[in-house]
Amino acid sequence: MRRVVVTGVGALSPLGNDWGSVFARLQAKENAIVVLEALAQYEGMLTRLAAPTVPFTLDEKAYNRKTMRGMGRVAVMATKASEMALRDAGLFGDPWLKSGNVGVSYGSSSGSPISIADFGRMLLNKTTEGITATTYIKMMSHTAPVNVGVYFGLTGRIITTSSACTSGSQGVGYGYEAIKSGAQVAMLAGGAEEFDATQVAVFDTLFATSTSNDTPKRTPRPFDASRDGLVLGEGACTLVLEELEHARARGAKILAELVGFGTNSDGTHVTNPNSQTMAQAMRLALADAKLPPEAIGYVNAHGTATAQGDVAETAATNAVFGERMPISSLKSYMGHTLGACGALEAWMSIEMQREKWMAPTLNLENIDPKCAPLDYVRFDGRVIDTEFVMTNNFAFGGINTSLIFRRWT
Repeated sequence: MRRVVVTGVGALSPLGNDWGSVFARLQAKENAIVVLEALAQYEGMLTRLAAPTVPFTLDEKAYNRKTMRGMGRVAVMATKASEMALRDAGLFGDPWLKSGNVGVSYGSSSGSPISIADFGRMLLNKTTEGITATTYIKMMSHTAPVNVGVYFGLTGRIITTSSACTSGSQGVGYGYEAIKSGAQVAMLAGGAEEFDATQVAVFDTLFATSTSNDTPKRTPRPFDASRDGLVLGEGACTLVLEELEHARARGAKILAELVGFGTNSDGTHVTNPNSQTMAQAMRLALADAKLPPEAIGYVNAHGTATAQGDVAETAATNAVFGERMPISSLKSYMGHTLGACGALEAWMSIEMQREKWMAPTLNLENIDPKCAPLDYVRFDGRVIDTEFVMTNNFAFGGINTSLIFRRWT
């Protein structure tokens, strides 16, 4: 089996679009949650909170009407993050990208909701007015990876991971497996999500969103006894995954090695998490990496700040690692970015590992006694020098994922 390394990253996030900006926000212990009054126009919507991505610019010559005709916002963000990742990896514009050796493994919860709405209006009004040749391209579940592939002329395999909150982590994991097996030499892997009121409504109708509308900086509160739900965010993140020997041969910088991936499904309920299968996903990743639990020095949690999710996840983590495991959630800073979170949190975990400093969970003051005993990283963060970190994500449908990264020295 081939070894897989990360040689480039591109990201758009609520905390910033480069590691320097993100790291500063993490160290300042400042979240990106804002009050979005536009949500008030929807009758019945309880939350007013959101975490939009930091603004980004597009080169008008490169991102023109022709190249963007089939892109909604989610595809634009995925493509821009991929451009940034290729530049970071030193591969942007390289003819080798079109050789068939490079593919895309990428996901989002859905295509652009505004284009889905166009078809909804067609059914409601019984007219195709407003439907164009590109409406479906913008709404289809694989719009992000397909548009990335077309924009850069990639002719390798396309793996679509439209699996809600695990879209990004499965994108990274399946990209890793494609290279590890020898099917591809490199993959653009990750996930993206655009903010939309319809996605907020999905969680709001389940009473899973935070309604701390007057105190946006005090929420979300993963693992805290006073938590009242999640906040929706948006973003995109692309990791350039590459076969180790190919990366070495071209003199690429290496950020980390991806050594383990585990994924499974609960097989019990669409929305109620199952701690036993969550734990098994972590064990699958450990087995893939050929590591004992003791080798992992930090776990980056999914940590949504929902009542059932936090309890199940901490029980699973405790079952695998015991009480000694340091754990924190980056969603306390940037909200839940859905299809992007698995990739964004993997990238930030890699960078924190390189800094030897793990960000605390914000607003975690009183640990919920229903959450399993773990070494919750709080307040000022933690200096942790570890060779291996694990990052976990869990999604509607009972889909569980676990990734393990080794620090590159």
